[in-house]
Amino acid sequence: MFAAAQCEKAMKLEFGLPTPLEYFETLVRRDEPRLLLEAAISLGQDADPQLDVQGALYQFERMLKLLRECVPWGSDGTQRLTILNQFFYADLGYGGNHNDFFHPDNSYLHRVMETRRGIPISLGVLWLELAHGIGLNAQGVSFPGHFLVKVQLPQGLVVQDPLTGQGLSAVALSERLEPYLEAWGLEEDELPPMGMFLQSASLRDILERMLRNLKSVYQQQGCDARVLAVINRLITLTPSNWSEYRDRGLVRMEHGQRRGAIQDLQTYARHAESAQDLDMIKEQLAQLRASL
Repeated sequence: MFAAAQCEKAMKLEFGLPTPLEYFETLVRRDEPRLLLEAAISLGQDADPQLDVQGALYQFERMLKLLRECVPWGSDGTQRLTILNQFFYADLGYGGNHNDFFHPDNSYLHRVMETRRGIPISLGVLWLELAHGIGLNAQGVSFPGHFLVKVQLPQGLVVQDPLTGQGLSAVALSERLEPYLEAWGLEEDELPPMGMFLQSASLRDILERMLRNLKSVYQQQGCDARVLAVINRLITLTPSNWSEYRDRGLVRMEHGQRRGAIQDLQTYARHAESAQDLDMIKEQLAQLRASL
């Protein structure tokens, strides 16, 4: 009788599903490239709480299956790269959303797969996963101002623009750096070797860049709820990036979340001792404490 009662009690236990942020945390706990696609798709749960991440992964797997059917047995890396670009850009029609480049949907992979329009990094993630699926040695590149992809072939390194699939020469890459010379205080002949700008991006690098794009878009739109969701993910991904605590604290302060704001701004003040805005942050903290 006792055992039956215990069994019935156990059957009534409810195990809550992880929140989108908890789910994201489990995916990024280890910097495993194989989890990039799932983690990137999961960002869309902030915009669409009912998003079926596994369904989106299945949609991608169907796309990869079609691609694999296009790759002849025994084809070399160059042939596979050509087939991939034909499949992705010509056959499926993926490309940049030039009509609305700063729309947040361009950063959500489930929406990109629906519309086949995105920005360099979202298109780049899909392209990279397809490349890996047909055995290409491909990586992302956090190039200044524009995410790129690269493929190591026996003949040498190929660098591409994920918006178009266009290969980029050393001259073209140098030209893309020119707008940044003044900001960096460098002359053209003082630039580091190009290889420094073509380092492979890790899972965390790619996700952080995607989140920063979203943060910028939502800040420009004045959508603080979405900004907070993005910052929460950034702090989960890069917990020692103290400026994110400052930014979250300031948003919380604007919305009357005083205790949370104090906690975030205290964290920032404690770790960013030489920051130029430290006096302003301490003043904000004093006002918040006085208001409690």
